[in-house]
Amino acid sequence: MSAGDGGNLVASELEPSAAVTDPREFARPENIHKVLTNLRAKDPVHWVEPESFDPFWLITKHADILEVEKNADVFRNGDRSTVLVARDMLDAIGAKFNSPHLTHSVVNMDGSDHRAYRMLTQAWFMPGNLKKLSDRIRVIARDHVDRMMDRGGMCDFVEDIALNYPLRVVMEILGVPENDEGMMLALTQQLFGARDPEKSRDAGAMSDPSTALNVFNAVLGDFYAYFDQLTEMRRKDPRDDVATVIANAKIAGKPIAKREANSYYVLVATAGHDTTSASTAGALWGLAEAPDQLARLKADPSLIPGLVEEAIRWTTPVKHFMRTAVQDYELRGKKIRAGDWLMLSYMSANRDEELFDAPFEFQIDRKPNKQLAFGFGPHVCLGQHLARLEMKILFEELLPRLETVELAGQPKWTQSAFISGPKTLPINFTAA
Repeated sequence: MSAGDGGNLVASELEPSAAVTDPREFARPENIHKVLTNLRAKDPVHWVEPESFDPFWLITKHADILEVEKNADVFRNGDRSTVLVARDMLDAIGAKFNSPHLTHSVVNMDGSDHRAYRMLTQAWFMPGNLKKLSDRIRVIARDHVDRMMDRGGMCDFVEDIALNYPLRVVMEILGVPENDEGMMLALTQQLFGARDPEKSRDAGAMSDPSTALNVFNAVLGDFYAYFDQLTEMRRKDPRDDVATVIANAKIAGKPIAKREANSYYVLVATAGHDTTSASTAGALWGLAEAPDQLARLKADPSLIPGLVEEAIRWTTPVKHFMRTAVQDYELRGKKIRAGDWLMLSYMSANRDEELFDAPFEFQIDRKPNKQLAFGFGPHVCLGQHLARLEMKILFEELLPRLETVELAGQPKWTQSAFISGPKTLPINFTAA
């Protein structure tokens, strides 16, 4: 199956509720895409009542997701979980935290709170500041291309390159030493891949809400213990890094609270690299299946930004976010009521036939490419400019040294209904 396969979709008996709630289905996304394609055509604002989950509206069209994201005062992040969580797990989280959220970060804040916390680090991730970091990012990229070339024409591009390159970049920006990166990667995979047997800390425990919550708490506990120490270090010895900004932040004139500080660290340390890793792997997967496009890129490096944008669209690492309506609202003729939960399906929006010609084809010169993988509106991804820059620089360094690339086996996807990307990408390649 190709990374964005839709041309030869496997016949599926999946119901929409199973397609978007079962993590195992995201390891074979061709069937999910078939379901979402049908919904975009027949019922794009679809009411879902899945077993074990609270019901929600499944929003599948690009324009409708834009409308929801633009109306952030109507469709809020904080009132209910911002990611799809089973009902029993929500009950367990609520009982422990008196909140629908495992962490308290900008992702699940609204209004003035969201703006205040977002502004703490926003300058770090804007193009002007990233330009100052580009030389260092290029050194890291070149080092990882060297590692790939040392593999002798064979590697797993995910394990050997795509996981580690964005990790090194974001950890350097955050202020985490290189020696601790392995732990950060393992904890990230245990958090986002908790329901994938090959990534989870305890896959067997994930079937029961109370033991599953214990798994998440244990992973977060390891993160928090590390970042408590980092906070203490940066308060005593400030440096030019994001950890110093978080450790010494003040909100409404008071020092940032421990839970909010640790949630911020975890957000940067996990989403800051995991999604970019997925898109980077998606880019090479696409090129491995389209050697003509690899040749065009090598002949004309000005096409690299188009490759980056298409890989982000094609892979769409963040599969969804949830929103909660706080007032009645009509969307595409459907009456959404105050209190209703909505799933914004970014993987569907990025295959919307109204926005993308031949949406299941990988096209490095796609114009326009209004991919929605970073979201939109006040909650648009804080790290979008960094992700684009990292990918651009890596392929600027890789393509001149790469003559051919082809798949050396069947790639695998991570089993996760929230963040999912290529888990393995075995390739054969020849150096230029």
